[in-house]
Amino acid sequence: RNVSTGMAIAGVILLAKSVKLTTKFTNALEIPIEFIEKNVKLRGRLHRIAEQGLEIEHVPISLPIISSLQRRWHTDGLLLVRLAGVELTPDGTVWLKKELKPSQMMWFQLLGRKDSMLDCLVVVSKGRFSSFCLNEEILKQGLGRTVQVEGLTHESRIYWKLYKRLLQAELKAVKRNKGIWKEATFLEKLRETISNNKYIQRLKQFATWLRIRL
Repeated sequence: RNVSTGMAIAGVILLAKSVKLTTKFTNALEIPIEFIEKNVKLRGRLHRIAEQGLEIEHVPISLPIISSLQRRWHTDGLLLVRLAGVELTPDGTVWLKKELKPSQMMWFQLLGRKDSMLDCLVVVSKGRFSSFCLNEEILKQGLGRTVQVEGLTHESRIYWKLYKRLLQAELKAVKRNKGIWKEATFLEKLRETISNNKYIQRLKQFATWLRIRL
């Protein structure tokens, strides 16, 4: 009976290792190409918001039977994740640093890979029973622009489905005049017109010259 149990556990370990269910990825190049092609969702813990993207520690599936062995397999390293389909503004980076907390758990769906960078759809938990897509939220706040989704072909169904979602999120910011889509007020436009007027600029130069002379 003990032998059978031991063989069963060994079988689980071999199966888990073979399909990489319990593998902790510490580099984008370690992720199997089939994971990218099938747009697999991975779980991770945020470490830092860098200039290039989010630095996330991959947290793999944990199997209670082999949890102690899993810890031996795991190595250190962070994945660099970019918000797919989003061109982030500097204000967007500031917003991310304000809204996201270190060690915050999140899911990231693999859409593409370029060198050591992963293009992903990132979902963050909000409370116990709700969550939101970080890519869409950035666009809703007017803190980024929709761009081509890297890693997906235009023929793929998921490309147009995702692109539509991102455009709809961006449109909400445009309608609400949020972030980069905020229209200048009448006074702001008037000040800009005056400051750019050549006649006004010459008057300022003359006033400066006169002040120096006197």
